Amino acid sequence: MTSDFLEVDTLVIGAGVVGLAVARTLSKSGREVIVLEAASRFGEGISSRNSEVIHAGIYYPQNSLKARLCVEGRRKLYDYCATHKVGHRKCGKWIIATSNAQNRLLEGIQSQAADNGISLTLAGGEDVARELPGVRVTAGLWSPETGILDTHGLMLALLGELEDAGGSLVLRSPVESVESAADGHLLQVAGATPCRIKVRNLVNAAGLGAVPLARGWLGLPDEQRPSQWFARGVYFSYSGRHPFNNLIYPVPEPGGLGVHLTLDLAGQARFGPDVEWIEREDYAVDPERSRDFAAGIRRWWPGLEVDRLQPAYAGIRPKLKDAEGGFFDFRVDGPEEHGVPGLVNLFGIESPGLTSCLAIADLVKNKLA
Repeated sequence: MTSDFLEVDTLVIGAGVVGLAVARTLSKSGREVIVLEAASRFGEGISSRNSEVIHAGIYYPQNSLKARLCVEGRRKLYDYCATHKVGHRKCGKWIIATSNAQNRLLEGIQSQAADNGISLTLAGGEDVARELPGVRVTAGLWSPETGILDTHGLMLALLGELEDAGGSLVLRSPVESVESAADGHLLQVAGATPCRIKVRNLVNAAGLGAVPLARGWLGLPDEQRPSQWFARGVYFSYSGRHPFNNLIYPVPEPGGLGVHLTLDLAGQARFGPDVEWIEREDYAVDPERSRDFAAGIRRWWPGLEVDRLQPAYAGIRPKLKDAEGGFFDFRVDGPEEHGVPGLVNLFGIESPGLTSCLAIADLVKNKLA
């Protein structure tokens, strides 16, 4: 490596909620930390295009990273929101069935949740109907630990702690390439002032860009360069009043958790996301999709008024398997996995990445110890 570069102890690529959580944790452990973000503001990617749900940890296979980090992260996140004045509410969630065949699926979900230490209450259709006016279901599972939060407020709090600990965020600084060697990692950074930065510890938390960056990474073993697929999900807001105070999820579907009803902290309802496999990054929301949304929602809420569905936004999940691939776990690849000192790659950090962010940060810190 040549000497025409800046030198930094620890650098995080990506200023989404996970990148900021990692940077905050590393900076509070005494490291000098810089975060590079390609966009003009933090959190403009996956972190600004999700349901803002604090997940309980229900659906993931026992002992998987998603199960462990979601349960651990959820506990940490509720405590963090309470102590740092981040808007949140533990509103609970109903997982609903609309047929006797789906009732059996609920029993499987309840068993899976129990394996992860999550207690769900199974209720019959009449009991659910008393809790959810106007809903037509055959049974439901009640998750009291599910909640919602202000993601932007969370990121502001994380950034504030990072800066208080002496760390910094540098915007409009896309990382074009990385070369890793025994004595550190050399980054080529574009932007208004292109530069090269040599770092001792590096965390790739670039979200949708994490895998593309790894594909051209010099010094990273070939088997540590995963493939990635994009699953887009669109959201529709529901204007005006509605009768719901809890989140409502149908039984899961391939690639996601079905088109569900979530609430923001002001009480506005929104529906989504659906699942659409796409070839490239595209956040368009086709207003005509509201008809498909309405057809699915009316299976359990006949009173929905389709004209009140308004296009909201779209998000993209970075998948490490295609539509036929089934479950894949988070990949938090440190030196034990790839053999490169001082490097952690974060791949496939989709849901429950928001819920898990503080637990992911602790895991990254341990891998860099």
